[in-house]
Amino acid sequence: MLVDTPLCDFEWKAPQFALRDPQGNACSLDQAMGEKGLLVAFICNHCPYVKAVIDRLVEDAAALQEEGVGVVAIMSNDYQNYAADSPQRMKEFAEQHGFTFPYLVDEDQSVGKAYGAVCTPEFFGFNSEGELQYRGRLDSAGRGDAGNRVPELLNAMRLVAATGKGPQEQSASMGCSIKWRENF
Repeated sequence: MLVDTPLCDFEWKAPQFALRDPQGNACSLDQAMGEKGLLVAFICNHCPYVKAVIDRLVEDAAALQEEGVGVVAIMSNDYQNYAADSPQRMKEFAEQHGFTFPYLVDEDQSVGKAYGAVCTPEFFGFNSEGELQYRGRLDSAGRGDAGNRVPELLNAMRLVAATGKGPQEQSASMGCSIKWRENF
C-alpha cells in the first residue's frame, strides 16, 4: 500500500537503538552517529520504491559518510510473513548493492515504532546533537528517470552538516507501508 510520510518535526530527538545486522554485529545510535550528523533510512529488500532508489541511496550515503555524516539502514518489516526481507536476504541485498553502512534488523519492530516510521523508504536526518532536521524523500526522481534528479536528501544533509539545521522546504517520502506484525 502506497503511503506518504509525515513532515519533519524539527529538533525531535532521535530515539536510542541497539540493533544487529544479519551477521550479528551490533550497532547503536551512538555508534552510528557521525561527527556532523546521522541519516537513518528505513528500507527493506522487496519494496519496489526501495528497489528503484537503492543505488542512488548507496551513492548519496557514501558521499555523506565521506563528509562526516553517519548512515544506518534499518529493516523493520515483519520478515516472518515477508520472507524476501529475511536477514539472509538483507545480507544478500546489502552485498549486491555495495552498502557502506550497517543494515540492521529491527527484530521486534520497536525501533520503527519509536521513530514513527510508516513506509519504505523513509529517511530521518539528524544533526550532531541528535535533533531531527530532515524527514523527506531521497530525491525528485522517485521511481522515475534519475537523469535530472535533484538529490534532496543529499543536499539537506549537507546543509545539516554545515549548519546544524535542515531546509524548511521538504517533500515527504513515498513508499510501501511497513509490514507490522498483527499483534503489534
